[in-house]
Amino acid sequence: MSEDKISKEIESKFGHHLRIRVNGVLIEDDKILLVKHKMSTNRDFWSTPGGGMQFGSSAQENLIREFLEETGLRIEVEDFLFVHEYLDHPLHALECFFVVKRISGTATLGEDPELAPADQILADISWMTLKGLHCLDNKSIHPIFLGIKSLSELVLCKGYFNFENKYLK
Repeated sequence: MSEDKISKEIESKFGHHLRIRVNGVLIEDDKILLVKHKMSTNRDFWSTPGGGMQFGSSAQENLIREFLEETGLRIEVEDFLFVHEYLDHPLHALECFFVVKRISGTATLGEDPELAPADQILADISWMTLKGLHCLDNKSIHPIFLGIKSLSELVLCKGYFNFENKYLK
């Protein structure tokens, strides 16, 4: 898919309105499970598995569904961590982050059912160390990872965050 088509598809499906998202932080053996999104031909974006809320389902139910769709893993939602406000025009989301625990399955890249097979933006899945994350360009990782010194520090975060999204521009 061309950059123009990728950007237009993302804008059409997810842009110009406030979305509520749920994200799962799964850490095993000092590695965090991340999914790479193709935002354009020149920009990848690594984030924790998750996605938009569906009306009528709880945050936990939505996260279990999203995790299975994106990773093939069955999870249990444990603790609520924090809310992050993500703003990178035309995208705007309030993201609720939770600690999750794997119940079963092997991590494999899934698909986003909101997008046609030819228009998928999920590009890769990886267990990453913090060192591996810090080797990536700041524009290609979720702002929640900027400035943390350990993965365990991430699960200690509580409250509301807006990291000014300055690295996304």
